[in-house]
Amino acid sequence: MELPFFGSRQMRNILRDEGHLVGRGRVRRLMRKMGLMAIYQKPRTSDPHPQHKIYPYLLRNMKITKPNQVWCTDITYIPMKRGFLYLVAIMDWHSRAVLSWRLSNTMEADFCVVALEDAINRYGEPEIFNTDQGSQFTSYEFTKTLRDAGIRISMDGRGRWMDNVMIERLWKSLKYECVYLRELETGSELRSALAWWFNFYNNRRPHKTFDGRKPMEIYQSGPIPEGVPPLGWTHKAA
Repeated sequence: MELPFFGSRQMRNILRDEGHLVGRGRVRRLMRKMGLMAIYQKPRTSDPHPQHKIYPYLLRNMKITKPNQVWCTDITYIPMKRGFLYLVAIMDWHSRAVLSWRLSNTMEADFCVVALEDAINRYGEPEIFNTDQGSQFTSYEFTKTLRDAGIRISMDGRGRWMDNVMIERLWKSLKYECVYLRELETGSELRSALAWWFNFYNNRRPHKTFDGRKPMEIYQSGPIPEGVPPLGWTHKAA
């Protein structure tokens, strides 16, 4: 657990350097038992649909200075003791606050639409909503929800994970701080663990970008006053 970024090959090598003569197969088996990420083949979560419309990327060189200026979303998989579930989250880009999330055992668009509608009902509409080109987000149901609410749609370039980097960092924190520390067997156990962690993340976890302030604290504080440098960063994509 000290070196969670090592796969089975690197873990075998460092254990051998420390005098533990183990093979890669044993290391792989133990890592699987501990639920470490390296053992799982990642399911594809961002496959495009050839018949869905792709919208242009709108965030290049944009200064993001207030809550509800830009929201973003993504899907990740959560490893379980047997199999995995899919997780979608809606995030406010400026504050990094998670506004809504949902679990599903399929990759249909329905659970993404439900998460989006929940976020809009609770927090209002953002000016821009950014996604990748996954078929769930390019689907008619998802884009219609955005269009009906008067929200501008932005989509990353193919293979440009950096275009949605905020939520990629969220997944890393979630998995290392919550999922990989537990042996989750059922969907209800996972849902309970995620509810705890997202509440912790939003309201109690200090964020380095904000000098220790919490994401929901930033979200509720409103726009940055004129003349004050923006918190976070100005997003620039090549």
